Amino acid sequence: MGAAGRDFHNFNLCFRDDPSAEVVAFTATQIPFIHERRYPPELAGPRYPEGIPIHPEDELPEIIRRYRADTVVFAYSDVSHEYVMHRASLVTAAGADFMILGADRTMLDSTRPVVSVCAVRTGCGKSAVSRFIAGIIKECGKRPVAIRHPMPYGDLVRQRVQRFASVGEMKEAGCTIEEMEEYEHLVKSGVVVYAGVDYAEVLKRAEEEADIIIWDGGNNDLPFIRPSLEVVVVDPMRPGHETSYYPGEANLRRAGCIVINKVNNARAADIEAVRTNVRTVNPTARVVETSSEVTVEDQDAVKGRNVLVIEDGPTLTHGGMTFGAGTIAARACGAVAVDPAPYAVGSIRETLRRYPALENLLPAMGYSPSQIKELEETINATPAEVVLVATPVDLSDIVHINKPFVRVRYEVKDVGAPGLRGVVEDFLKGLE
Repeated sequence: MGAAGRDFHNFNLCFRDDPSAEVVAFTATQIPFIHERRYPPELAGPRYPEGIPIHPEDELPEIIRRYRADTVVFAYSDVSHEYVMHRASLVTAAGADFMILGADRTMLDSTRPVVSVCAVRTGCGKSAVSRFIAGIIKECGKRPVAIRHPMPYGDLVRQRVQRFASVGEMKEAGCTIEEMEEYEHLVKSGVVVYAGVDYAEVLKRAEEEADIIIWDGGNNDLPFIRPSLEVVVVDPMRPGHETSYYPGEANLRRAGCIVINKVNNARAADIEAVRTNVRTVNPTARVVETSSEVTVEDQDAVKGRNVLVIEDGPTLTHGGMTFGAGTIAARACGAVAVDPAPYAVGSIRETLRRYPALENLLPAMGYSPSQIKELEETINATPAEVVLVATPVDLSDIVHINKPFVRVRYEVKDVGAPGLRGVVEDFLKGLE
């Protein structure tokens, strides 16, 4: 049971070459436009000459019966503990065993030191933390190379191993908005990014040019590569989520360093609640606090205006947040956020219907060329004086915006010393 990435990795590492197991199907959820495909034989290996079918997860009971499946392996992330047990109940009621693979069994070993950056939920601020850590590594004279959690939404054979050192290379590869959001900020800061489908091969390639590897996690998933330093980001804007979502709580329990991010925007009581949970679950971890500093490129262009706020899509959908940096920036500038819902088209309209808590903002959904086109149509049809683009990627590189737009950026900064910088510098000194 997967969502295009963790499922393929688990198969490659644990089942592809196991003669005692036959994988009869994958199921897909969370991500649109990825089911009714096949995991191709070029990746599935000689034991699967026709590849492996991928079906929608809502067909799971029928799939178990059709293939006479003995075991169902749960292999995706950022879901509540209650959700996982509902899936387990569905599977066991259908007569199969329900399995979750452990962290050690699904991690590759590297010849290079590895810093992993994971989180307890989508939208905690992993990207900014990864960028912050990469900057410190470069200052210390080492070459960081990032390996990003997979987002294989296209041609899986072509995406087996991907290397990006420029925005042009991402465009040539036909990256979706979601992929661009995760790669562009690192590439523009001078960090080469690897991703793909077969992470044993991805890791080999990355090791050839890295002094230190940064595992840049997706959602709240566990690392695919065994970390030398395991950094986990928690979010006091969602207190309690750090111990109620899978596999985020597992990350929290494993962490060597826990980063409480966004302390400049969260309530004091919520920060203290997170601190308490962290101390209870992982009392030996080194805990640091960071702020998430939001900046607007041209505040004068935004002040007092009617604005269309565009936020990071996954943070708002399966991440469960109801606003992001764009909303914070609009409020700080005294701007009025307009409602895009009456002007939304196609899958963008359906997304807003599915997540009614999202008010007066637009999630930057772009998992396919058709959805990117629908996003563009929605942006251009919404009556606003200015578009406030708070996505990690420069959206104007992907869609044509027919009105003035202003970028919103956010950076992680230490709150107090030695902070996260001290953790990373101590780690680097230990390698000497």
